[in-house]
Amino acid sequence: MQANEQRRPLAVLAGLSALVLLSAAPQATALASTTSAARLENTAWVVERLGERPPVGSTSLTLRFENGRVAGSDGCNRYGAPVTVRGTTLQVSPRGMSTKMACAPAVMQQAESFQSALRNSRGFRLDGGRLRLLAADGRPLLVLVPQAQQLVGSSWRVAGFNNGRQALVSPILGTSLSVRVLKGGQLAGSAGCNSFTAPARLEGTRLRIGTPVATRRRCPGAGVMEQERQFLAALPTAVSLRLEGDALELRRADGAIALSLRRVPAP
Repeated sequence: MQANEQRRPLAVLAGLSALVLLSAAPQATALASTTSAARLENTAWVVERLGERPPVGSTSLTLRFENGRVAGSDGCNRYGAPVTVRGTTLQVSPRGMSTKMACAPAVMQQAESFQSALRNSRGFRLDGGRLRLLAADGRPLLVLVPQAQQLVGSSWRVAGFNNGRQALVSPILGTSLSVRVLKGGQLAGSAGCNSFTAPARLEGTRLRIGTPVATRRRCPGAGVMEQERQFLAALPTAVSLRLEGDALELRRADGAIALSLRRVPAP
C-alpha cells in the first residue's frame, strides 16, 4: 500500500511534465516562426546568382522584406507581393504587382526567370552572410547578398529629377547631373552647368537636405539654366531614400520621387 502511494506522485508528476511539454510546444513553434520572420524583416538583398548564373550585364535584381511583403527590382521592372514566412518556410504570393516597362530581350527573360524563382520558393536558408531561397526539393533558386547601405563616399549620376510640376524628367541630352555623398554631412556635385554643395543629414532612411549653394557661371544651351534651377530646387524637397542595388530614389513627403539616381562605379 505504501509502495503504491509512493508511486502515485511520480505518475502524477510525469503526467504534469507531459502536459507542460505539450502546452509549450505550440508556443515554441510560434516563437520560432516569429524569430525566423524577424530575421528577414527590414532586410535588403541583391541577387548574386539566379539558379547557377550571375545577373545579366550590369542589371541589379533586388529583394526587400518589409511589413509582410517583398519588393524590389527584377532588373527591368519594380515588383511587390505579400510573403509568408514560418520557420524556414517561405512563400511569395502569386497575387503581386509589377510595373510594365519593356527592356532588352535578355533582360526581360531574366526578369521572368527571377519572378518564377520567387513564386516557386518554398523555403530559405541564411548562411555565410547569404540568403538562399529554396525550391520544395531544397535546391537553391536564388542566392542573394546583403544590400550595401553605406552611402558616404559614393557617387551617383542623376537619371531623373522632379521639375516642380509633378513630373520626373531626364537630364537634357549632352548634360550631366551628379551627386557625391561626402563625409561630414555634405553633398556635392554638378547641376549640369555649375558645381554645388549642400548640407545633408541622414538617419536610417530619413533624409534632410539644406539649401544648395552653387557657383554662378552661365552656360549656353537651350534649357540648361532652367534645368539647373529645377534640379537644385528638387534637392531640398527629399525627405526619405530607398536604395535598391545600384539605384537610389530620393522621395518627397508626399511620396513623389524628387530624384532618381544610378551609382557610378568606383574607379
